[in-house]
Amino acid sequence: MDFLKNIDSSWTLFLDRDGVVNKRIVGGYVECVSGFHFLSAVPEAVALCKKKFGRIFVVTNQQGIGKGIMTEEQLAVIHSYLKSQVPEIDRIYHSPYLAAENHIMRKPNIGMALAAKKDFPEIDFQKSIMVGDSPSDIAFGKNCGMFTIAISEDTETALSADMVCSSLFDFAKLVAG
Repeated sequence: MDFLKNIDSSWTLFLDRDGVVNKRIVGGYVECVSGFHFLSAVPEAVALCKKKFGRIFVVTNQQGIGKGIMTEEQLAVIHSYLKSQVPEIDRIYHSPYLAAENHIMRKPNIGMALAAKKDFPEIDFQKSIMVGDSPSDIAFGKNCGMFTIAISEDTETALSADMVCSSLFDFAKLVAG
């Protein structure tokens, strides 16, 4: 936890979406705004984090697009709503590719982090934190050289992360000091 003491505006926070920011639909996808439900105190958590971090991004695998279950336009409406409720998020990156494709843009591959760095060259992955709830989120962070926070009770996810928190809000309280 020593790395938390060093966080300042030169640091970047990467957040997974489903399971960290909003409720995950097990076996399904958030296909419209009415299906998007924030987890407890997420807007407050992101606002607290923005007091420390210079940039905050959401990085999310959305293979529902690749499966034809939803469209890019539907996802854009959901993400527009997310940004309207949590304006401290600088940008949302998503991967529409199927897991089987192993595309560079799909976590645990680092394409979304590289896209963020292209858009914001000041990003230093060694001064970045990835918060996620799945093994692929934690592997994404590790593959980029980031610190990793698991929001999960899953043993594999928790054991591979640098730290475990019960929620994004609990992490934000630790960061805020």
